Amino acid sequence: MRRGGQGLGNATLTIGDLAHRTGVPISTLRSWERRYGFPEPRRQPGGHRRYSEADVESVLEVLARRRGGLSLAAAVQRADVPQARSGSVFADLRRLHPLLRPQVLSRRTLVSMSHAIEDECAARAADPVLFGGFQRQRFLSASYDRWRELARTAQCTVVFVDVADPAPARRGVPVEVAIPPDSPLNREWLVVCDAADLPACLVAVERPGGHTGPMARTFEAVWSVDPQVVRDASRIAAALADELRPGWREVVDLPPQPDPPGASEDLYRATLLFDRMVAYIDAAR
Repeated sequence: MRRGGQGLGNATLTIGDLAHRTGVPISTLRSWERRYGFPEPRRQPGGHRRYSEADVESVLEVLARRRGGLSLAAAVQRADVPQARSGSVFADLRRLHPLLRPQVLSRRTLVSMSHAIEDECAARAADPVLFGGFQRQRFLSASYDRWRELARTAQCTVVFVDVADPAPARRGVPVEVAIPPDSPLNREWLVVCDAADLPACLVAVERPGGHTGPMARTFEAVWSVDPQVVRDASRIAAALADELRPGWREVVDLPPQPDPPGASEDLYRATLLFDRMVAYIDAAR
């Protein structure tokens, strides 16, 4: 069940590291390996297990599929099928949560929704993990004071932007992750507030062409306050940051993020109502 053909040189994580990164206890990981051959470690000459970043993603994939109702055996079987990550928070979040309903929204509406999430996060969230996607450096510059203030009390704050020379990473300020020219993140807008007491995320992809000015741009957007959806958005963004700026976790000392509880039926119904309200408000502008 070895995935991606990765050799020992790419497998540097111990089983304790894997447990820390996924929230799955060491005893459970060993049980999965005995029963299903998953996750399959690479062995050092002395017999010690070592795992790669792909193994972290595979275990998180199994957890997501278990939350979706699959048995453990079925979830492991599907995780054994290599699935290329898109490099897009929007695409991967929709793949994990196909019931999310995209809406076509204007930039003006996205700005309002983003500010609402940011302001509520600043006012109420305790020790949030924050991710922001800004596409262009000039867009980040316009919001930098807001995000610097958010970063002051957050566990960590990461921003994706097409900056040529990211600032040195340190705690208490936004960690800049440079977007490559060919990355899907160049078209994406995201605000993720991953906090136990205030989970919220807004993720959107810009629609190509058809606009005549900055406020006329339109996006396909999904949003959620479901703790599991928000945690998955946070994990996807963190994995992309791992790829684009290795070592950022060590700088901010990000603690493990165990799975949160699922959303209630009442929250789901309220979300459907809010979806409809947002569509009406956007259409009236």
